[in-house]
Amino acid sequence: MVDLNPSASFSLKIKIEIPNRPGTLASVIKAIADVGGSLGDIAILQQNLKFTQRELTVDASSSEHAEKIIAAVQQLSDIKVISFSDRTFALHQGGKIKIESKLPLKSQSDLAMAYTPGVGRICKAIAQEPEQVFSLTAKSNMVAVVTDGSAVLGLGNLGAEAALPVMEGKALLFKEFAGVDAFPICLDTQDTEQIIATVKNIAPVFGGINLEDISAPRCFEIERRLREELNIPVFHDDQHGTAIVVLGALYNALKLVNKALSEVRIIINGAGAAGVAIARLLRKAGVNQIWMCDSKGILSTQRSDLTVQKQEFAVEATGTLADALKGADIFLGVSVPGCLSPEMIDSMADKPIVFAMANPIPEIQPELVYDRVAVMATGRSDYPNQINNVLAFPGVFRGALNCRASEVTTNMYLEAAKAIASLVSPTDLDSEHIIPSVFNPKVASTVAKAVQLAAENDGVAC
Repeated sequence: MVDLNPSASFSLKIKIEIPNRPGTLASVIKAIADVGGSLGDIAILQQNLKFTQRELTVDASSSEHAEKIIAAVQQLSDIKVISFSDRTFALHQGGKIKIESKLPLKSQSDLAMAYTPGVGRICKAIAQEPEQVFSLTAKSNMVAVVTDGSAVLGLGNLGAEAALPVMEGKALLFKEFAGVDAFPICLDTQDTEQIIATVKNIAPVFGGINLEDISAPRCFEIERRLREELNIPVFHDDQHGTAIVVLGALYNALKLVNKALSEVRIIINGAGAAGVAIARLLRKAGVNQIWMCDSKGILSTQRSDLTVQKQEFAVEATGTLADALKGADIFLGVSVPGCLSPEMIDSMADKPIVFAMANPIPEIQPELVYDRVAVMATGRSDYPNQINNVLAFPGVFRGALNCRASEVTTNMYLEAAKAIASLVSPTDLDSEHIIPSVFNPKVASTVAKAVQLAAENDGVAC
């Protein structure tokens, strides 16, 4: 299935020189439109009586589409393409994060206090009273973003180095949205025991561990063991971040269709880390009917190929995804593009809710079913109702770090979801606004407060 919607993720900068006469720029704009490009900013770089140099921002839908756009402009007579570049690659040049000093070093006395010999006194104080590491170092506001590169986005097993851009991005989001210092740790091993040992060995530096892009089912064991063996929060964002935001969005979507969590039947397509975590959290929230599907269909008690995690959600029913959806109230997709059809949605109960969250291409294109569903959500920013983990993980860690929580509990997840839902007021709630924008400045602080209170109620705050 091909996604034909231009996106900023395939954005171009094109510098052109055109004769300074009426209609010339219009021919360029038409050429871009004719091949499906989406024109953004147009800036004048230089202008005289003979020519004008401009810089165009153009969104494409793929790398191949970007090449067609450039070729279309190059083929115009009297138009000179000076240069073109991929804006996403340009943004990543040199990386997205850096480390900066908090202190000025302008004199010998500054150096003597910040480093040797003065720092020796700080080392002794921590050795004598280990808890002081939280007040005398960066540990109290530092999170490790850890991956083995085995499940990078929807791209698969790309390895540690190829995973680094994602982990840098995660660190950037931690800082920008919640003021949390985070550092990417990309491990050159996919051995479960080695990963656990490595994270335990680096844990003294960090106040929390964010696991990311580790394939199932290994991710379950890695998280479980680290939670048991460390005294700082361990959070697998692909599982719990996704689950929190889905639940927050569902709270509001169900208000629109006047249905209760305890009454609906939910179909989850995709039984990996995210699907299992969503199902577990929904159960804790009060959902009684959850059917999960994988590539072979419904997770049925009659199947002999189910992992331990899948067995947890096995039901007596059998059949395909299409069979599961008949009469269902909600579809939650964390699977693959194009697996859902309009006809399947038509077979669902009245006022169906569809969260097609496969990224970057959803299980079904929203424009195909807007008139068939009560609420539609995706994982993308160019459609309404984006289910984005950034609504959860910065605030979750901000709250956990603020109270020095020793772990992240299910109650903290539930309260985070309620906090996210609360940020959409009753007057703003509609089918295209069931969840706050990721740029809503209240999100991280609201989630953090809810998480901190839950941690205190659960007795895991220091």
